[in-house]
Amino acid sequence: MTAAQSHDAYLAKRPPEQGAALQSLRDTLHTLLPDAEEVISYAMPGFRIGKQLIAGYAGFAKNCGYYPHSGNILPQFQEEIAALGFKSTPGALQFTPAKPLPSNLVARLVAARRAEAGV
Repeated sequence: MTAAQSHDAYLAKRPPEQGAALQSLRDTLHTLLPDAEEVISYAMPGFRIGKQLIAGYAGFAKNCGYYPHSGNILPQFQEEIAALGFKSTPGALQFTPAKPLPSNLVARLVAARRAEAGV
């Protein structure tokens, strides 16, 4: 499979339910990052300000992922993420179409990443 060239192309290749969940996250990120450029980086959709990747997302066989492009952000929210029933590593937060990420959590993750990146 060749890498998608745009967010729209990437989402079009996802199963419908997953594509809808990822589109919802994309819409949230677009609202939170109106000054960001939509890019494809590391073969997944991302949002970049200047040279800094601030957030990204991807779909996989069994789940979706949110990526802050920093190993320092998600650990700051580890207890909340676990309490909400999501799995995470320092660099990735897993969710499913049936259980999407709360937009208020995404807003705080984005704000933390922007602060870290200085943008």
